[in-house]
Amino acid sequence: MTVDRRKLDKILPLVEKPGRYIGNELGCYKKDTSLPIRFLFAFPDVYEVGMSHLGSIILYNMTNEREDTFAERTYCPFPDMQEKMKEEGIPLYSLETYTPAKEFDMIGFNLSYEMCYSTVLLMLELSDIPVLCKDRDDSYPLIIAGGTCTYNPEPLVDFIDLFIIGEGEEVNNELLDLYREHKEKGYSKEAFLKEAANIPGIYVPSLVEVEYNDDWTIKEYRGANLPVTKRIIVDMDKAYYPKHQIVPNIEIVHDRVVLEIFRGCTRGCRFCQAGYVYRPIREKSVDCLIRQAHDLIDATGYDDISLSSLSSGDYSHIEELAFRLIDDFRERHVSPSLPSLRVDSFKEEYAKQMQDVRKTGFTFAPEAGSQRLRDVINKNITEEDVLRGVKLAFESGASTVKLYFMIGLPTENFDDLREMVELVKKIRDTYYELPKEQRNGSLRINVSAASFVPKPFTPFQWEKQDTEEELQEKQQFLKELFKDVKGARFTYHYSPVSFLEAVFARGDRRLGKVLLYARENGAQFDSWTNYFHQEYYDDAFRRAGIDPSFYAYRVRGEDEVFPWDHISCGVRKSYLLKEKHISEKNQTTPDCREGCLGCGWEKVCKQIGNGKL
Repeated sequence: MTVDRRKLDKILPLVEKPGRYIGNELGCYKKDTSLPIRFLFAFPDVYEVGMSHLGSIILYNMTNEREDTFAERTYCPFPDMQEKMKEEGIPLYSLETYTPAKEFDMIGFNLSYEMCYSTVLLMLELSDIPVLCKDRDDSYPLIIAGGTCTYNPEPLVDFIDLFIIGEGEEVNNELLDLYREHKEKGYSKEAFLKEAANIPGIYVPSLVEVEYNDDWTIKEYRGANLPVTKRIIVDMDKAYYPKHQIVPNIEIVHDRVVLEIFRGCTRGCRFCQAGYVYRPIREKSVDCLIRQAHDLIDATGYDDISLSSLSSGDYSHIEELAFRLIDDFRERHVSPSLPSLRVDSFKEEYAKQMQDVRKTGFTFAPEAGSQRLRDVINKNITEEDVLRGVKLAFESGASTVKLYFMIGLPTENFDDLREMVELVKKIRDTYYELPKEQRNGSLRINVSAASFVPKPFTPFQWEKQDTEEELQEKQQFLKELFKDVKGARFTYHYSPVSFLEAVFARGDRRLGKVLLYARENGAQFDSWTNYFHQEYYDDAFRRAGIDPSFYAYRVRGEDEVFPWDHISCGVRKSYLLKEKHISEKNQTTPDCREGCLGCGWEKVCKQIGNGKL
């Protein structure tokens, strides 16, 4: 069964960006719909965002290379399309074959951001699928989820049957193999979930019980196969990577070839969840990357290659890779770009090379203005590093730089904020110190200040978040100071959203009721400022009898059991606590490539050959 195309044709001219909903793009799969397994990748945001997500690109192509599986895609319709779909009785459907989501065997959601949770529930509603696991019998698709947010899956356990923890390239195939076995002998969701829980990296919340203390902190988790440890790919050269990617119907957020150069990070920034949960670092070889770049450019016709990682400048062969890419693609006018750079890894020669191919701006992340606070968060860069990096960018021809900072970091004070502004002034002065003939137009410094959110599996997971009032006071303080900095544009994140992000990042399974009530109130697309309604959540917390400040504004005891302690990212909790204590002394920890620090990944790092072990 497919949705009525005549009804779709009727409504598509009436909605914004109809290209979001028509599919049939260059590079999408068209397979036999009678294959044993039909899998639907569901991204809880609009087409432009979901189509830019690298993990989804990899898994979509990999799954479709199975002979027994047809993987399709769906994204959340924007409110205008939702309204028209409801009027015409059109359910959420796949872009490949226009099959209603309800008819798939499995629906897999990517959870990359806590503020997408209400949209997950919305997509289930649009599919005419009960949102609660307990209300779905064997006739409904199995609802699974993966992505960064699954490192604390508890707020969503009422809605998701099964979570994949870690990198899905291996575990997804093992799960699909098991599903086919069960389907051939007569599928029972209960029996399947019990056996699936034995696969490393699979968390089945219905098989795990939680006991609370009287103060609503957690006493213990009980269940088999705990903790659930994340899965990783050790040899990235052998890891699956697509030879082509879908060319979208409309412009998307990252409309280019994406080349993943390595996974993990060795820096140990204490606020950064990704830096800990994606450990250990695993690089691809230059030859592998060059081959993959040629495959993707040939298949798509793009003229831009984005080098993707947590910090592209930390790739140990970055200069060789950049030079080879530039040389190989110069005549085709294809340019590589480094979207994530540390100022202390910024090299002069490849900056000039990339500017020769295409004039562009550069993005740096000092994170904090003062040296004291950069030491607290273990950023391990100095003001001299920052100024040297931006000077090289300016000398290479750039006249635009973007700077990422955070506010609300542990121990932060207003002197730290003043130093942020002073640092930006010094960056401005660095540009105007260049001879006039070397300056490439008017200087633009885009300063972005995110609000600190304490995240699981970081040394700051014990810390509290600044209150909304404290964050707003700091935002206004900076806004006033930046008025006098010519060439600088200051923006900041909306603090109520950061508050909810902290609540759901560190929350437990009691928050399922809050999500249910918020969705009943109309919550959706909460990461979009125009669609976020704080009152929906205020009412939901009230109805659920839960004080959200319990999750966001409370310093946690060092011996407290966390809602995510039954999940393991491979980094020892004792190591994170040690890092917390070091931060309290305003001290730093070196890059672990300089010598093993004993975080928990020693055996794998020794196998790979990372650092001085």
